[in-house]
Formats: sequence, C-alpha cells, structure tokens
Amino acid sequence: LDPKRTRARGAKVDLLVSRLQELVGEGHRAVVFSQFTRFLAIVREHLRAEGIATEYLDGKTRDRQGVVERFQSGAGAPVFLISIKAGGVGLNLTAADSVFLLDPWWNPAVEAQAVDRAWRIGQTRRVFAYRLIARDTVEERVAALQRNKQRLTEALLCADKDAIRGLSRDDFDLLLS
Repeated sequence: LDPKRTRARGAKVDLLVSRLQELVGEGHRAVVFSQFTRFLAIVREHLRAEGIATEYLDGKTRDRQGVVERFQSGAGAPVFLISIKAGGVGLNLTAADSVFLLDPWWNPAVEAQAVDRAWRIGQTRRVFAYRLIARDTVEERVAALQRNKQRLTEALLCADKDAIRGLSRDDFDLLLS
C-alpha cells in the first residue's frame, strides 16, 4: 500500500471508525481482525487521529501475552487490532463484545475461530461480529466461495444423501481446495 494514497479514508475505514467511536463511547471493547498488517496500520493511524487508543498484535509482536493481558484487564486500549494469522488461535479475548473482520479469509473456519476469541467460556455479554465486505470487489467473490464451501461442508456432514448425490466433481474440488 502506498502511504501517500492511504491518507484519505475509504468507506470501510469510515464505517469502522464511526462504529468504534460509538462503541467505545458506550464503554464497549472491540477486536478488529485483518489479514493485512499494513491495513491494520492504516486503521490504527485513523483511530489515533480520532482519539481512539489501540492495542496491536501481529506475528512480530514480542510481548504477546502482555498485550493480551492489558486488553483483557481493561487497563489497555478499548480496541485491539490483530492480524488474523497471529490472533486466530489460542487467545481469550472475552473483554471484547464486538468483533470486526475487515477482509474475508478464503477459509470460513479461520474467521469463525477469530470471532470465537471473544465468544468463549467466561464471556458474560452478547458478542456482535461484523464482516465488512466491499461491494463489487474480490471480497465479494471470496465471500461467495466461503458460502459455497460452507454449503458443501454442511451437505457432507449432515449426510444428506440427496444433497451429496447432487454434488459435482467441481463441488468436491472446491471443498478440498
């Protein structure tokens, strides 16, 4: 991403910043996932400009446990920006009651695991998950791929013989790709 071209906020960042201002103002805490660390850096810059403090975690974060504990205890920032690869497994983030997925991941299970970081044993509040998908982009195609994989997985797991008979070789290739 060219820093000169990322100063202006796009619709996705506008929506995210607006929603986070509202949530933080009401005392909520949120986790924001993206697969793109540069995008998270842009988001952090825009949130900082609006006076919203953030915690940050990616694969290069050294004090991973310390950052998580700060967020969980309430002593840290109300918004936690996390690379989906670094934060999709092994984290308990029940301090958050809102989860934002900024870009779709081709495997819906990865997104589900990310949302599950906030929806775990010990969570006492309702958790809201927001998937931000830009219209007329590759993101829509990835979301469609996710839906197809989910449909195929459900057909196989439910052992619906009629549904399985209706699956083509391309369907199986898609599921296993």
